[in-house]
Amino acid sequence: MSKVIMVQGTMSNAGKSLLVAGLCRVFKQDGYRVAPFKSQNMALNSYITSEGLEMGRAQVMQAEAAGVEPLVCMNPILLKPTNNIGSQVIVNGEVLGNMDAVDYFKYKKKLIPDIKKAFKKLEEQADIIVIEGAGSPAEINLKDDDIVNMGMAKMVDAPVLLVGDIDRGGVFAQLLGTLMLLEEDEKARVKGLVVNKFRGDKKILDPGVEMLEEKGNVPVVGVVPYMELFLEDEDSLTERFDKRSAGLIDIAVIRYPRISNFTDLNVFEQMSEVTVRYVTSVAELHNPDMIVLPGSKNTMGDLKWLRESGLEAAIKQKSKKIPVFGICGGYQMLGAEVSDPDGVEEGGIIRGMELLPLKTELKSDKTRCQTEGKLNNVGGAFAELSGLDYEGYEIHMGETCSTQKGEKIEASLVTNGENVYGSYIHGIFDKGEIAGKIVEILAKNAGVAIENGQFEDYASFKEKQYDKLADTIRKYMDMEAVYGMLREARLD
Repeated sequence: MSKVIMVQGTMSNAGKSLLVAGLCRVFKQDGYRVAPFKSQNMALNSYITSEGLEMGRAQVMQAEAAGVEPLVCMNPILLKPTNNIGSQVIVNGEVLGNMDAVDYFKYKKKLIPDIKKAFKKLEEQADIIVIEGAGSPAEINLKDDDIVNMGMAKMVDAPVLLVGDIDRGGVFAQLLGTLMLLEEDEKARVKGLVVNKFRGDKKILDPGVEMLEEKGNVPVVGVVPYMELFLEDEDSLTERFDKRSAGLIDIAVIRYPRISNFTDLNVFEQMSEVTVRYVTSVAELHNPDMIVLPGSKNTMGDLKWLRESGLEAAIKQKSKKIPVFGICGGYQMLGAEVSDPDGVEEGGIIRGMELLPLKTELKSDKTRCQTEGKLNNVGGAFAELSGLDYEGYEIHMGETCSTQKGEKIEASLVTNGENVYGSYIHGIFDKGEIAGKIVEILAKNAGVAIENGQFEDYASFKEKQYDKLADTIRKYMDMEAVYGMLREARLD
């Protein structure tokens, strides 16, 4: 059997995902075959594996840190919210259907065999599996049917690290309150506490740590500082949405209610002169150098929101002077119309933004594939992208055709020949020179100078970030104690 360890948090966004990634990187550096696992993830940022299956991007990030190929068995259940009370349920990478919260709550224990099967498959290729929980294990109204926190820990007999977020305040109450609400057998699984996102002099915190250990009767195995890392975080609570000030090059991303796969823009964050801002109103739009319409889990609903908010009119006006780039759902919005004859989203037909000569018909079958090639015959403002290599993946429900010829559009990048561009490819900016070339063009258009105009290939950039994360984990966590937990885990 693989050795296992589980990271649970006192709340969402306590930093579980990054700590799992950091542990994966440390174990990899130490010569072990390691893999991440999360039985159930709720996220709108997803990924298509080489198998053509869909999984949450957090586990993709962790797999990258572990130096292994992302596989759907690392995340057997993915919930993609479609509204405030329902989600699309994806099991083993394929759509099971849409369920409201009450129906899924009744159904989810039927998925335990799928979870066990996925975990067993992962065991065949990993010495160590690092498991991530979700939310908090102390949600007392959900504990009886839990499949992602202590329920998961019991399934595979995993020791648990419990993480609290000191940056939000009340970390001692978080950790002690969580322990208090656990059953005795659950509390016995918690082998270490971690205080995460600490800023300041640890000496000031030491008396509190001593009291925490005394009252909780669990050792504190790490006080991890707040880290400035450019890696993916939990999409529902990302701090990326909070950025307001514009940099030398300002990229405005439209944050509609069902925004998805906004990780497509993370590559631009590696340059200090570039700001990626997420905007929800005309007042926030200001005067960006480029506007991006990202993916959407509900293209028709978000297009209506765009129209009602006044952003559609503002974007169309600005598209006369600056580039506008739509990806996936945003690409569909830029066309002449979006139709939904099968009721995949809202049914009927809605007029698009009419900035690209295309129309989309939503279909119940989901396109899922990885793709790569060259950007050919790119016209307009981004003509210099022609000939550059790209790679990424498609994940969408719908088929897009030309309004002129009625033929299905196969091009990787579609343009109106001026400033408007669209593509189904997630990750289109990540490879090689594409992001850097776009920033170079935007800087030239804006008449500003960029000191370091060369973007690093995003995969290489992330490798350095994972190493930096691992260095921090080694410095501020008691890895000897963590290895001790692994040695004691699942003893025959």
